[in-house]
Amino acid sequence: MGLTAPALRWADAISELAGRLAALMAIALVGLVFGLVVARYGLGLGSVAAQEAVLWLHAAIFLLGLAYALRHGAHVRVDVFSQRWSPRAQAWVEVVAGLLLLLPFCLFMLAMSWDYVAASWSAREGSRDPGGLPGWYLVKALLPVSALLLMLQGVAGILRALARARTPGEG
Repeated sequence: MGLTAPALRWADAISELAGRLAALMAIALVGLVFGLVVARYGLGLGSVAAQEAVLWLHAAIFLLGLAYALRHGAHVRVDVFSQRWSPRAQAWVEVVAGLLLLLPFCLFMLAMSWDYVAASWSAREGSRDPGGLPGWYLVKALLPVSALLLMLQGVAGILRALARARTPGEG
């Protein structure tokens, strides 16, 4: 792949970092939910801030985990037809799907979230609930970040698939 190999490794490293951060957040989420259940049913206590933190963590895990899932092939696929195709044909499908579906989706997500996130940042939006968490704008900022991470990993995947598709041999 020549000059693109370092760029692909860089894209993979960023996706790995985001995925590992999401994994740590998943551990924190489990602990927080366990603590909330114990506090609620064992001690009769509740916390709006802790319940909102559950929402924050869940959103962050999902948004940061998208590129990681794409990197590791853990995303949803429909292989009913393509499982019978040659590796080269499968690679071409990945290239076309990435260019026609994934990248436009990422651009759409980026465009649609930009003003929404900017307005949230300019207002330094916080929770509307008494006792809720401040800084909702920080969580909302993960929308365009997620789109960029997914786009970066998508481009890396398209370049890899293109290299496989152009390799002479089976197909």
